[in-house]
Amino acid sequence: MAASAASASSDMFDEIVMAEERFHGEGYQEGYAEGSHVGVVEGRRYGSLHGARIGSEIGCYLGFALTWQCLLQKCTDEKNSKKIKALDSLIGMIQKFPYEDPTYDKLQEDLEKIRGKFKQECV
Repeated sequence: MAASAASASSDMFDEIVMAEERFHGEGYQEGYAEGSHVGVVEGRRYGSLHGARIGSEIGCYLGFALTWQCLLQKCTDEKNSKKIKALDSLIGMIQKFPYEDPTYDKLQEDLEKIRGKFKQECV
């Protein structure tokens, strides 16, 4: 009887000592799950906002290029012919831009090329 009382006392003591470790592990798992969920939500929100900004920027460039292309269609001198070719190039770059593929490796590089071409057209 004394052995079983000592064993029960020992088990209770082990449970108390191990409770801190068990609670720490459970808290870690809960925190990790909550953090992962919040991270996904925040990432989705940031991606949507950033994507919308890029889309708006690209749309502005396309509107600019198409408008000037239409305005310069009637002019046939050599100076305007060069401008039309440059506008065609900008429009082509915009049309080839991968809107549907956010994992495209050269997304930022292509965006910088479009920005540079747009700046070239504005001068």
